[in-house]
Amino acid sequence: MSEKRILQKKVVKSLREIAYGVYVLSFQRDFNFVPGQVIAVDIKPDTKPRLYSIASGANEDDIEILFDEKKNGQLTPFLSKMKKGDSIYVSEPFGTYKSDSGKGFWIASGTGIAPFISMLRSGMGKDKTIIHGSRFDENFYFSEIIENYLGSRYIRCCSQQNDSKHFKGRLTQWISNNKMTLDIKYYLCGSAEMVVEVRDLLISKGVPFNNVISETYF
Repeated sequence: MSEKRILQKKVVKSLREIAYGVYVLSFQRDFNFVPGQVIAVDIKPDTKPRLYSIASGANEDDIEILFDEKKNGQLTPFLSKMKKGDSIYVSEPFGTYKSDSGKGFWIASGTGIAPFISMLRSGMGKDKTIIHGSRFDENFYFSEIIENYLGSRYIRCCSQQNDSKHFKGRLTQWISNNKMTLDIKYYLCGSAEMVVEVRDLLISKGVPFNNVISETYF
């Protein structure tokens, strides 16, 4: 983080494990945000927080964040033990990552799906297609919500589960195998390696550089 942000105390409403080691934490919303923005989160008010994309809709009562527990991490081992009524510290939402209206692709790996869930829940899914890459079927987080909104415009790419009922392979393989529309926007969210690889692949297929918008998780 390039600047220190003021963190305010929030009360945990719920914590649920939606896949092995992957959690959704919620607290009551008392601020407005733009889908795609992030918040800084910590369990203390005066340490270095971590950034998480908001996964809830802009008009919903609660704020949700999606995270996977890193056993040696500085924050997630503690977040994963939170209970209803516990306290966390959260910044105001910030960031400029957002999606325009019109046709486009939302492309994510792992928990990078979070900002697109927020966009879907906020009514921004018209004419959008999601490509989500994960290792196993259980890691297609919020799949019921996405199916409900997008139907056949929801493409799941499973790289390590041989009996997956979805596309077997990395999301880059799916992109390589399919013709991509050149005059629409492609929004990427995931690890730095994923973002660079997918961006370069799209550009090699003729997508203009300015049509690829990315949010990187470190």
